Amino acid sequence: MNLLNETKKELEKNNKDWEDVKWVGCYDFQIPIKLFKELANNEYDNGFGGQEVATDLLVVGDDWWLERHEYDGSEWWEYKELPKEPITYRPNIKKIMGETWETLKEINNREEE
Repeated sequence: MNLLNETKKELEKNNKDWEDVKWVGCYDFQIPIKLFKELANNEYDNGFGGQEVATDLLVVGDDWWLERHEYDGSEWWEYKELPKEPITYRPNIKKIMGETWETLKEINNREEE
């Protein structure tokens, strides 16, 4: 897999292009986008095994970002956006922990029944 091509495809899949990218780097520092493109124009094995691309690599826009994810060494970009603020306000929920894989809404709707 070519990291530069993979990044470009992930941007396009989410209706973004390089003009939408504000910075590239990690939580500790950023690098020039031009340098990222040069370094990313490289092949790596994105299949199972060991993760090769830096685990904390980020490509960031105004209210979105790409972050690296992996499972058992298989790796990919995951697109994230800032969540929209809900208009519903629930000041009296009783729990934030419930059964396995339950959402906050599910836990508290069950509690109200």
